[in-house]
Amino acid sequence: MIKYLIAGCICLGAVGNQLHGQSASWKIAEGKITTPWADEVNANNPLPEYPRPQMVRENWVNLNGLWDYAIIPKAASVKNYDGKILVPFAVESALSGVSKTVGKDSKLWYKRTITLPSGFKGKSVLLHFGAVDWECEVFVNGQKIGTHAGGYDPFSFDATAALKKSGAQEIVVSVWDPSDNGPQPRGKQIEKPHGIWYTPVSGIWQTVWMEAVPKTYVQSTKQISNLDESSLNVSSVVQNAQAGDVLRVSVWEGAQKVAEGEGAFDNVTVKVPNAKHWSPQNPFLYDLKIAVVRKGKVVDEVKSYFGMRKISVGVDAQGIQRMLLNNEFLFQYGPLDQGWWPDGLYTPPTEKALLFDIEKTKAMGFNMIRKHVKVEPARWYYHCDRLGILVWQDMPSGDIGNRWENRPGVYGLATDKDRSPESESIFKKEWKAIMDATMNYPSVVVWVPFNEAWGQFKTEEIVQWTMKYDPSRLVNAASGGNFTDAGHILDLHNYPEPAMPAPTLFGAKQILVLGEFGGLGLPLDGHTWQTKNNWGYQSFTSKEELFKKYESFMGMMEPLIKKGLSAAVYTQTTDVEVETNGLMTYDRKVVKFPEDKLKQLHEKFYNASLVKLKK
Repeated sequence: MIKYLIAGCICLGAVGNQLHGQSASWKIAEGKITTPWADEVNANNPLPEYPRPQMVRENWVNLNGLWDYAIIPKAASVKNYDGKILVPFAVESALSGVSKTVGKDSKLWYKRTITLPSGFKGKSVLLHFGAVDWECEVFVNGQKIGTHAGGYDPFSFDATAALKKSGAQEIVVSVWDPSDNGPQPRGKQIEKPHGIWYTPVSGIWQTVWMEAVPKTYVQSTKQISNLDESSLNVSSVVQNAQAGDVLRVSVWEGAQKVAEGEGAFDNVTVKVPNAKHWSPQNPFLYDLKIAVVRKGKVVDEVKSYFGMRKISVGVDAQGIQRMLLNNEFLFQYGPLDQGWWPDGLYTPPTEKALLFDIEKTKAMGFNMIRKHVKVEPARWYYHCDRLGILVWQDMPSGDIGNRWENRPGVYGLATDKDRSPESESIFKKEWKAIMDATMNYPSVVVWVPFNEAWGQFKTEEIVQWTMKYDPSRLVNAASGGNFTDAGHILDLHNYPEPAMPAPTLFGAKQILVLGEFGGLGLPLDGHTWQTKNNWGYQSFTSKEELFKKYESFMGMMEPLIKKGLSAAVYTQTTDVEVETNGLMTYDRKVVKFPEDKLKQLHEKFYNASLVKLKK
């Protein structure tokens, strides 16, 4: 199935777009730097790859492409459209072809007319959105089929009842996004970008697609592997099931079926004999088939995959808590990855662009990525799974405004924010949705609900809920400050040089990590978001000076690992807008560090003999 996901789905996506008959009356908006892939964007067929690798069906249509758009006052009704926008690029981005802001007092409207393929007849038809920032209403042929609030989680509506029997089908979407003028999760977006805060992202920013399914169908799955028992537990939500229906789960290694089990939708456990473990060194993935079976006959089936791996806590010979992968200590080291693009903002121009950052991270010898206050399209996690990159998943921050307090003898403490009931509800709903959306990826090993106290509230409650909802992963409660003894991890931010939290803090009950450090800046002419006033935490004028400083930091890392450090995060993968402290430039045209030398520096950190675990 892995080969199918890389190659086969591109053909399916292309077929879907041929059905749309779109013209290519589009060009990238001018004014900012672009990546090498901007010229490869096809307005008739942008991002055609199958968008949901963890639950694959073949009968689908990609709706990315040129839509009509309008920006009008929030309370007004749309009558005329302003022009064309290239979906799925946010309206503020250059690749949208629009590059306009929306703001809290306006709404963004989309419209598109399509003709469904013959293979959709007699089926239920689902309309899927990878992500829309922030609140949207969706209409099909003038009928409202649903609303959704949340800028980072995928969602779907059943459009069947609103569809005409034949001919043209009209889809209309309205979006309201208050950016930093609302309490909702928004990450680094801000109305007036500056410093570490960036351009707003409004509207559709991930793939839109339709899928034909039988009346009884698998709506979602949850897959949790148990490495110690060599088993996989699968639960599914099934729509329109009948009495006696069961779930059948089969595990495959290539063309060979290695295990199978049947049972209730909410609990099928399959033993996997001689299971191969997933790790950065050996990212082995099993294929998976999940089917609804009625009287021995399959009525719906989806294809998926999983990795057999375990993330846990252990104690070393010094009595220090350590982060373990597959019951062994593995130092986790990777960049802070914000996932921004100068031409697409939240959305990479092409699949090759999305893959580029991950492949470069791996080539530089990192084994982990901290996905910082953003959630990526599903295919990003799929590539981390198959390439072997561990992922720490942040919750996008919002409702920022906590007050830091200087208290003698207290380490990194801020006040929990008193958020409104609406703000709390929005956070909790979207955090659960984000966890659900990324739960099945073996690469995801750490949840990070809060960063540097940005909007942090009811810390104990949120962390305890997160740990209970997913006991198969570790929880980093408060990355970079506002520490508590909640969660598995104590996370220090320190710029620019490496450091580690005090091993004795909170009774030495938590894993010690360096959640951010570095930030070494090197602005390169012709590759910056703006011509001046770019910055890093410490700036240099040449690649040689930059590498020398970084090399000195790496010399400090091994002693910290031996003293108790389990992981570190370097800021950052790429420059982002006015920040020039990336391993690569914002346009990805220059790698600032010699990749082979970085790999040599990093590989010694993964030597398991650096740390002796308690027997």
